[in-house]
Amino acid sequence: MRIASSVIDTETNPNIATRFFRVLGVRVDAVQIPEVISRMSQWIDERRVGNFIAVTGMHGVMEAQHNPGFKEILERASLVVADGMPLVWVGKAHRLPMQRRVYGPELMETFCRLTGDRYSHFFYGGAPGVADKLGETLHRRFGIRVAGTYTPPFRPLNNDEERTLFYLLRMSRPDILWVGLSTPKQETWMAEYRERIDVPVLVGVGAAFDFFTGRTRQAPVWMREHGLEWLFRLTTEPRRLWRRYLIYGSRFAWNVALELTGIRRFT
Repeated sequence: MRIASSVIDTETNPNIATRFFRVLGVRVDAVQIPEVISRMSQWIDERRVGNFIAVTGMHGVMEAQHNPGFKEILERASLVVADGMPLVWVGKAHRLPMQRRVYGPELMETFCRLTGDRYSHFFYGGAPGVADKLGETLHRRFGIRVAGTYTPPFRPLNNDEERTLFYLLRMSRPDILWVGLSTPKQETWMAEYRERIDVPVLVGVGAAFDFFTGRTRQAPVWMREHGLEWLFRLTTEPRRLWRRYLIYGSRFAWNVALELTGIRRFT
C-alpha cells in the first residue's frame, strides 16, 4: 500500500501547520484541539487579523471534488481541521498523530471554557434569535464576553446589510467571530469577508449554534467518538441528510480506498 504524509515549509506559509495530509486532494492539517486553541490565542494576542479555520469533514471533502472554487477556499484557509472521524482514520493511515477529531462544537466549547472572559466573541449565523441565545448560553456557562450577534438572511448580504454588519464589528471589535452557517456557505463567507473585517479569527462551526441552543440533538458521545455520528444525524434528519451521507459517504469511502491503495491519484 502506498501511503505518504506531506510536510510544508512554514516560512513560505506561516499560517498553516507544519504537518498535513491530503484527502482526495484536499489539505487537512494534522492538529488536535489543544494545538488549534493555542494557534487561535496566538493570532488574537498578536492581533493578526484575517485568519479563518475550516472545520471540515467528509461533506466538505466531497463538496471540493465538484466545486474547484470551494477547494481553493480550503487551500487558502489558515487551518483545515478534521471534523469527522473518517478524516482522522486517513490521517492515521498517513502515520500522523491524529488521535481525535477536531469536532466543531467541542472546539467552541473547549475554547470558551479555557479562555473564559479573556476574549470577546461575536456570533454570526443561525435562525432568528439563535445567535443571541447561543451568546447568552455560553456567557452563563463560561463567563465569556459577548461582543455581538448577527442573524443573516438566507442569501448573500446586500449593501445595507453589509454596512450594518461592518458597523457592529467596528464598534465591538471582537477577538473571534464564530460562523454558524453550513458547508460550503460558511467557508465561502469567511474567505470573502476575512480581509474586510478587523477580526483576528473566524471559525466555521456549522451546527454548533443549534446544538448548544437545544434546537438540534447531538449524537451520544460514544457514537461521535467511533465515527457513527452520521448514522444518528441521518436517523434524526433523513430527508435533509440522506444524500450527504448515503451518496456522498459511499463515494468518499470508495475514492479514499482507491487513493490509499495507489490505484487512483486525486489532485
